[in-house]
Amino acid sequence: MRRLCFVLAATAIHSGVAARVASAGPDSDVASGFDEGDALDLHLTIDYRLDIRRSAIRREMAGRPGTLPTDPEPVGADLVFAGQRHTVIPRLELGLFRDLSVAVALPYVLADDRDLELDQRDTPCVFGPGGTCVDRASSSTLADGILPADGFDGRNGGAGFAADDPMVFRAPTRHGLDQVHVGLVFAPMNQRRDDTKPTWKLGIEGRFAIGKVARITRADLDGSTGVGRGLHEVKLWTSMSRRLGWAEPAFEAWWMAPFATTSDSLFASPGFGARNTAASQEAGVRFGFDAYAVDQGDEGARLSLGLGGRVISHFEGRSYTEMWEVFSLAGESTGTGPLVLDADPTASGMQPLDHPGITNIENYLELGAKLHGRIEVGQRLRVTALVELGTETEHVITATDAGIDLPTCQSATSGDCESADNDLVSPGTVEVNPLHVPRIDLVGHRYHTDSVLTFVVGAQLQLLF
Repeated sequence: MRRLCFVLAATAIHSGVAARVASAGPDSDVASGFDEGDALDLHLTIDYRLDIRRSAIRREMAGRPGTLPTDPEPVGADLVFAGQRHTVIPRLELGLFRDLSVAVALPYVLADDRDLELDQRDTPCVFGPGGTCVDRASSSTLADGILPADGFDGRNGGAGFAADDPMVFRAPTRHGLDQVHVGLVFAPMNQRRDDTKPTWKLGIEGRFAIGKVARITRADLDGSTGVGRGLHEVKLWTSMSRRLGWAEPAFEAWWMAPFATTSDSLFASPGFGARNTAASQEAGVRFGFDAYAVDQGDEGARLSLGLGGRVISHFEGRSYTEMWEVFSLAGESTGTGPLVLDADPTASGMQPLDHPGITNIENYLELGAKLHGRIEVGQRLRVTALVELGTETEHVITATDAGIDLPTCQSATSGDCESADNDLVSPGTVEVNPLHVPRIDLVGHRYHTDSVLTFVVGAQLQLLF
């Protein structure tokens, strides 16, 4: 009798553990195929995100009174960026074989708005030399002609703003597609099959450019609405999670890099001394846990709260920044802006070339935290709401090199080797980088991004079949 009771108790405990494992969260989901009694798993997900970004745009101030040659380069306030983006992301994951699935996602930007104001955050504001706020007379961006004195309103035909309005730039509202994401997911370990092990997943994802490339042109502001970057990218990732009673910790690590660009991408290299023209690579980790406040098993309801964090490293490379549209407008080859490029530095005179707007950025870190709540009904329906808060380390966003010193006669234009291999980028030779503009890329004139604050509000609906 005692033995029978022991067996029944052990069976009950094992069943309870299995039930808890089966009712784990999204990090433990594995879409499988051709399992006994379940031919194919199909997971449908719809995400909505509102991404809000605020940052200070500061600028190096060469020759600032009171600084010595040995002092660090002074950096002063200039502009404040504000942007928000609404995105809907439908995603489908279909089981192919045992613990192997294919996933397809199509992020669609409903609206993307971007503004720049003069930095007048201090209270009370003090203007003028040594002041705490920036006005139109003291903004280095306006003084250098990178923006018109009255600003530029891309939602009003390029008109200016009132003299007492701190707004100096408003971009056209953008919308549309950038990429389609297609990936494979494999789970070498699946806690649902073996409750002594965590769920371990490996993934590879290709992100293929299909959308209209983001550009801005004075002559066609109504058509300057694309959100695409003209980049194909590859992402490798791995994650691990495990349901442990009332908690489910999870961890993910990933790396993503561009592997090609489309023909109309702004990332195309102009040749000559241009280098580091590829888009920035990224690598990061995500970690956190879910705590189950209510768990009625597979057929009942479950309520969980989650807390997590992220650390993302953005590596040196070219990127769309807060200032890319302003730089692009100031570098239109049909105008007389200060950022127009020279397409052939070896030829006499100027061969005007549009500045793409995108620039080389320094390495920087992104840090963030997430809080979410999730309701699950049975094994088929899951609803999640989340908020995220993030920041970034200060970094330079105009760091394009002047070029590259080439050995022997590679840098000569017509057999003259005097300028070659001298540890300098020699003007008038193929060593010159056409993308380099001293007005914004030279030390003492570069732009920085600082005081970054990002905020995300999101919701997710999942249907699991």
